[in-house]
Amino acid sequence: MSRCCAWWAQHLGALASGDLKRRCADGLEHDNQTWAARKRELTGLSSSRWAGAITKASHDQWALARRCQAAHIADLEAAIATIRHRLSLPVGEKGTRKGPGGYRSAQEWHAKSRRLRVLEDRLAREKADQQAGIVRIVRGGKRLARTRHHLDAADLTEDEWRSRWEAARWFLAADGESGKRHGNETIRITPDGQVSIRLPASLAHLANAPHGRYILTARVRFAHRGTQWRDRAEANRAVAYRIHLDVDRGRWYITASWQIPPVPTLPMSAALAAGVIAVDTNADHLAAWRLDVHGNPIGNPRRFPYDLSGNAGHRDAQVRHALTRLLHWARTCGVKAIAIEDLNFATEKTREKHGRRKRFRRLISAMPTGKLRARLTAMAEATGIAIIATDPAYTSTWGAQHWQAPLTSNKRTPTRHDAAAVAIGRRALGHPIRRRTAPPPAHRSDEQGHRTAQARPDARGREEPRPRIPGPRTRSAPPGYGQNAGNQNAQHRSERSTEHLQLMLSP
Repeated sequence: MSRCCAWWAQHLGALASGDLKRRCADGLEHDNQTWAARKRELTGLSSSRWAGAITKASHDQWALARRCQAAHIADLEAAIATIRHRLSLPVGEKGTRKGPGGYRSAQEWHAKSRRLRVLEDRLAREKADQQAGIVRIVRGGKRLARTRHHLDAADLTEDEWRSRWEAARWFLAADGESGKRHGNETIRITPDGQVSIRLPASLAHLANAPHGRYILTARVRFAHRGTQWRDRAEANRAVAYRIHLDVDRGRWYITASWQIPPVPTLPMSAALAAGVIAVDTNADHLAAWRLDVHGNPIGNPRRFPYDLSGNAGHRDAQVRHALTRLLHWARTCGVKAIAIEDLNFATEKTREKHGRRKRFRRLISAMPTGKLRARLTAMAEATGIAIIATDPAYTSTWGAQHWQAPLTSNKRTPTRHDAAAVAIGRRALGHPIRRRTAPPPAHRSDEQGHRTAQARPDARGREEPRPRIPGPRTRSAPPGYGQNAGNQNAQHRSERSTEHLQLMLSP
């Protein structure tokens, strides 16, 4: 089995490398005619289905490289704008909330001015490549290619590196086809695990089954979502397969994938009918707490740790394991919604933004906000749980200020992150984060009527500029009075709207 798969993967990998080279050479001049010409050429060397899979993979890889190029240009532009702003300020000037200040010394100012020229030249080259449609792609991975020059540091021999490099450049994948037998005509897997592959024309003499197919002696089994895969295979629905070699273990693996249909949107009121589980994302764990419909915490907080050290596969497995435990707990509690902060540090973790704060930069770089949100959205769809993304502003500060001390008891000591989870959940439910104060004394304001939601004098955002209202003023309100009272719609007062929230996914 391993020898036959290696032959097919090596042959198709060579075709995929040549097709990707031609696709990159076409650049922005690519059209349907050039695509058809490439596919016809590959069909003669393999088959029409293999040619379609190879050309589609080349297009996807080229499109991914273009998106990465655009993201790199955006990062360079942001860094250049920050450096220019800081260079325009006097040396030693302190920054504000709206932007960083000047550099600390003349030496640092000079070094950053030189770095500005380097970034400007790099940006000019990237923009020129983008306009010309030039992308740079390494089949097998740039990191693995660079490892060839540092074999001692990677603890690899040249033969071991060569085996990894060749396995990474092999190609053995096929897209699914609805209506075909078991959902795929090129790589066919029966519900009982038998694998048969449609051989290319140049390897048709190796077939051991009719119609140029080769049946593998080994059988496969899908431990994850095996029931869903079997149902699709029996119903002849499209299933895509990818066969790859794990060099370290010396084993061949098959990955099955299919498209999940979109689920209907669930109204916000229905998603929050049983309360919500609020999650605070941290660098090494998820702090979660269950809240009822009134915004009151129920039970004790939960913590779901993960370790983000090691390779990418280990980190991804740690994130998936933590999210699986979170979803199982939500399903056990009967909650239909999970609230999470809408965090995104993609443009906020550069050294130009935070300067010498290396510890803080490492902290936000280690937080898997984008991957965690994407994973949680995809995994929650299968369990029927809605994901609510809330505004992350001041959740940690207000949570620690208003909820950490009241929720502390002899048997429970919540952390700052647990209190932040309460703040996130109350914001998702539409309640104010700050706790309401006691009623005013009699004969003063409301005569012990409804409770007010007053903010402390030292609370952030308590007073902000109020727009001037034209017209005459009363004698009790002299001109200029109350101009710093703030936006009343942003304060936590009765019959006022609360913070912004956004529904990311609702099944």
